Amino acid sequence: MSKEDKKEHILDTAEKVFAEFGYEGASTRFLASQAGVNMAMINYYFGSKDGLLQAVLQRRIVSMRNLLEEVKGMLLPAGEKLMRALEVYVNRISTNNCFHRIIHREISLNQRSELSDKISDNVFMNVQTFRDIIREGVQNGAFRKVDVEMTVANIMGTIYYIINSRAVSARLLNIDFQQPEVMETEVRPRIKKFLHDYLQAYLTNHDLQKQ
Repeated sequence: MSKEDKKEHILDTAEKVFAEFGYEGASTRFLASQAGVNMAMINYYFGSKDGLLQAVLQRRIVSMRNLLEEVKGMLLPAGEKLMRALEVYVNRISTNNCFHRIIHREISLNQRSELSDKISDNVFMNVQTFRDIIREGVQNGAFRKVDVEMTVANIMGTIYYIINSRAVSARLLNIDFQQPEVMETEVRPRIKKFLHDYLQAYLTNHDLQKQ
């Protein structure tokens, strides 16, 4: 295994461990044992457990941000741009669920720290993309005037609740999350369709349609 492959393997393992046990519940020794490496190697690549968690988060958040910024910069109608951003976001969150469980776990804690602030700052940059797209649509008349921030909260709340509150959402949607294909075949398409239909109904500027 090359040096880069080994580093990626440690990051993949750490992502799963942090998602299951949280930052405080995952010791460096345990992380090393799960990755099949010694603690010195983790320190060599990442400096500390804190550095490892930051590397795990940075890897996912930055790639997500790049994709969303690419969509935001497209010369498309606001409605189509919003749907493309949703496609990226839902696909990423449903595919990398371990990572998003880490984020939810860490920013849900009431403790303020440099780490939680960094996580919140990075997550907000991605959320802000949706706010900017909806604001753009409101300003150019493609969308009706709405509470933009609450609309974004509604979008994020729907996605995160269904994907992260599985014990309840499984019963609500009558699905079995234990089936490996259920996220791709049932949950992800259903989230996308609902948000598409909801946002189309909620944001459509009917005055524009009458012209």
